Amino acid sequence: MKSEEITAACFDAPWFSPPERLTLAGNAVHVWRASLDQSPSQVDRFQNTLAGDERSKADRFYFSRDRERFVVARGVLRALLGRYLNRAPESLAFSYSTHGKPALDSESDADAIRFNLSHSHGTALYAVTRGREIGVDLEFIRSDLEAEQIAERFFSQREIVTLRTLPLSLRKYAFFLCWTRKEAYIKAIGEGLSMPLDQFDVSLIPGEPAALLSTQPDTDEALRWSLRNLTPDSGYAAALATKGRDWTLSCWQWPLFRD
Repeated sequence: MKSEEITAACFDAPWFSPPERLTLAGNAVHVWRASLDQSPSQVDRFQNTLAGDERSKADRFYFSRDRERFVVARGVLRALLGRYLNRAPESLAFSYSTHGKPALDSESDADAIRFNLSHSHGTALYAVTRGREIGVDLEFIRSDLEAEQIAERFFSQREIVTLRTLPLSLRKYAFFLCWTRKEAYIKAIGEGLSMPLDQFDVSLIPGEPAALLSTQPDTDEALRWSLRNLTPDSGYAAALATKGRDWTLSCWQWPLFRD
């Protein structure tokens, strides 16, 4: 399979089934798509791989569907990382930054595995790489959202002006493109929503490449990052933010192969 075919899979369904031998080179970025709606038996198998704090968090969900989707989201994460590390999923331990970004306890070298995840409306995305910061965001495009009012409150002036220039029929989709790109970036740098969303600009015009256009106060920061648009399915917007530009992207569909 040619690299351009793999890259194209991230923009046009269907996503590819992965190879049986899973490797992660230093310049590779892998994005996985997974459904969080699984059979009761699969949910139980994932439940058995979770740590105590993950099970406690799952038990706090009021609705069973939300609880099961959380279990699957964490179970798939453990299954994927376990494949890369050749370790049992239940043996993995996680730590969390001040703003909640997860990391593997066992991975601290320069080429350590870094990852990020996002899920919405029953679909999840997982981004995995080595030795570089990474963030991913996925949003279901809600028709009832007051997108322009939210943009006025949170987006940068440049983004607001750009959004206003678009036809009304494109504005909601453009809003979600902007939102996911901004979220992916702040997740990658580990700041979460503690970083004001109006302190940096991203592209948002549908059909144009995803890009981090400018950052404050360090104007060179934008040059250190790459943004990519992802299309996991119709009705969704998604984006990937990765430190550096010297990497190649592959998009895979979970499960990787039958366990």
